[in-house]
Amino acid sequence: MLSAVILLVTGIAWQNLNALTDGLTKQDLNLADAGEKPADGAIDILLVGMDSRTDSKGNPLPQNVLNELQAGGTDDGGFNTDTLILLHIPNDSGKAYAVSFPRDSYVKIAGGFGRHKINSAYGYAKGQTAEKLQGSGKSPQDVEMESRKAGANNLIETIQNLTSVKIDHYAEVNLVGFYEITKAIGGIDVCLNKNVRDSFSGANFKAGPQTIEGKNALAFVRQRHGLPMGDLDRVVRQQVFMAGLAKKMLSAGVLTDGTKRSQMIKAVSGAIVLDDGWDITKFALQMKDLTGGNMTFQTIPTGNPDLQTPEDGSAVEVNESEVHAFVKSLGKEPSPSTAPDPKFNNASVTVEVRNASGVPGLAAQVLQSLVAKGFVAGPTGNAEAMSKSVVRYGKGGEDGANAVQKALGGLKIEEDVNVPAGRVRVFLGSDYSGPGTQGFTGSAALNLDGARQQPPADPNAPKPITADGVRCVN
Repeated sequence: MLSAVILLVTGIAWQNLNALTDGLTKQDLNLADAGEKPADGAIDILLVGMDSRTDSKGNPLPQNVLNELQAGGTDDGGFNTDTLILLHIPNDSGKAYAVSFPRDSYVKIAGGFGRHKINSAYGYAKGQTAEKLQGSGKSPQDVEMESRKAGANNLIETIQNLTSVKIDHYAEVNLVGFYEITKAIGGIDVCLNKNVRDSFSGANFKAGPQTIEGKNALAFVRQRHGLPMGDLDRVVRQQVFMAGLAKKMLSAGVLTDGTKRSQMIKAVSGAIVLDDGWDITKFALQMKDLTGGNMTFQTIPTGNPDLQTPEDGSAVEVNESEVHAFVKSLGKEPSPSTAPDPKFNNASVTVEVRNASGVPGLAAQVLQSLVAKGFVAGPTGNAEAMSKSVVRYGKGGEDGANAVQKALGGLKIEEDVNVPAGRVRVFLGSDYSGPGTQGFTGSAALNLDGARQQPPADPNAPKPITADGVRCVN
């Protein structure tokens, strides 16, 4: 998904830029008047992976191609945006951030469509516009492209409302484009913790390191059924995959290999949609020094991953104010609020953490984050599965429980006579997304070299399998 930008950023031979840009589809989108430019001059790009059965020009994909992709028929899939990433690049071309939005994030959709999963923002507006244009005398091709433009604009507005960020540029890739791009560069190195088999996406992989391309690459980033954290695990997969993509392009001579470079340009130019005002050549020259170590992947903070909704079934809970604060903090030093509260002596509280989420090693990581804020480490352990996290305290221990729940992002607290005085017991349910989580919240970052920017998990846990620096994931 990120390959179009990475291709340019990492120094493609400039004589090939015309060959690339001439084949791109451009859309005149509502970007120029979307809001004031931030004072820091940063560039914010919305990157979209489209689950559509058409190419970038609106032409239906051949059924034999859909069969290869295991993507159903031409009427399946609609226009859901399966991958949404906000790429934030500072004006000094320094460290950049790629922020993922889980496709099932339950948010307010722009255009008056109400609250739904974020991946439907494009489709709602596209469908409404197409319906209005029926009988207008416009050709089917014109109706298709105009309704797509409406879908992209509604998606942009939805993301801007959610993040309070002005989107400067827009890039979109479809299923077949992703398929061709991965084949053009010879595949991506990934690593899995366990064997996986999923009939919905076509994923069928053994545990451990492996190189994937084409339909296997597509299955790897699309699978969510059968994963412990569902859509949130898929976000981590997408981030690790893109880290591997950048690593492959930077280290394997893709950009210096004439054949691979030509195949890459052909794949990108036939599958990417950009906003009409984006000067790709200028952007590439500005970003040519941005390399793998200068970009980190993060994910917006999320709550309950199994939020039951009136119309959309199970979704991922999102708090807009938390997303605003998270995006605003990108690239800034940690807030002083992460230090121990001077009004309360955190060292007077011993914290025990019980893992009821099913995520291996989470209790140890959460406890480590609390120790960093001045609390005393108690024992960790597992508990029966819980959907809601809770902080429990003994008689007279409410102040300590309040300090702990504040440090963890505001969990429910309750008194429990079984908790000894001076101790607080934290139960981490499946909804937990605060400090100590891995990859699927804003607190854990992933470098393009595949390394996590976070403390190691439980030292007694098995070491993760590595594949030349690639992080193993679910």
